[in-house]
Amino acid sequence: MNFVSTRIITADVKRLVDFYATVTGVQLTLYTEDFAELITEAGTLAIGSTRTLKLFGGDHVASPAANHTAIIEFRVADVDADYRRLAGQLGEALVQEPTAMPWGNRSLLFRDPDGNLVNFFTPVTAEAIAKFER
Repeated sequence: MNFVSTRIITADVKRLVDFYATVTGVQLTLYTEDFAELITEAGTLAIGSTRTLKLFGGDHVASPAANHTAIIEFRVADVDADYRRLAGQLGEALVQEPTAMPWGNRSLLFRDPDGNLVNFFTPVTAEAIAKFER
């Protein structure tokens, strides 16, 4: 088994595509007005419109902008540099400035336009760095 993707359901695909392209610097692939992907070496962040829910059994399957449990995480080369680059754009979406975590990462936490939590992190301790050298 191989974990390959997380999908966000949204009422506004274009808004999330634009947001993730801005914060990650990666161009997303927009397959249709209802589906896009941000493809990285480690996995894919998919963005699907609420209209795609009918393919999975109906609107009751997921609710856009209602996530209160998951954090979408991106390992970045220098979380402090990304914070400096994004600080003026994040505004009230900023949850926490770069902070050292007890497990060895330095993390920046903010919300996307739908309210989903996003964590940019950089491993900084020897143990955390070794963990990601796979």
